[in-house]
Amino acid sequence: MAQSDRTSRQFGDDILPESSVLSLEEYLAMQRAIGNESRFRILNRLVEDGSHSASELRDALEIRSNTLHYHLDELVDVGLVENRKRNEPDSSGLYSYYRATSLGDGLLTEGVRELMAREWDALERYS
Repeated sequence: MAQSDRTSRQFGDDILPESSVLSLEEYLAMQRAIGNESRFRILNRLVEDGSHSASELRDALEIRSNTLHYHLDELVDVGLVENRKRNEPDSSGLYSYYRATSLGDGLLTEGVRELMAREWDALERYS
């Protein structure tokens, strides 16, 4: 089905394709997760800069460690971020890094960032 057909049809019980990888509830949980400013900023940092340890994220975003871990766990639980653990520490002694999943990258890039870009475009056109 063409993009315009998908976006123009009315949504009923068949919102997702029959063979959808994720359920509607899973998609909505992802949206709710990045609806929180701290989680949005964490995901944004991971998409922009790549993998980070929790301490690097804590320092970069100035978020308390326990708050950061709460939000990271939420992002991991919905599949937007993954925690990569190493068997051996790196040169800094770090065993664990967080990175955005392809779903996290796509949701941020094609969702929220696209809306923000449209707002900037509209402001430039009409100001």
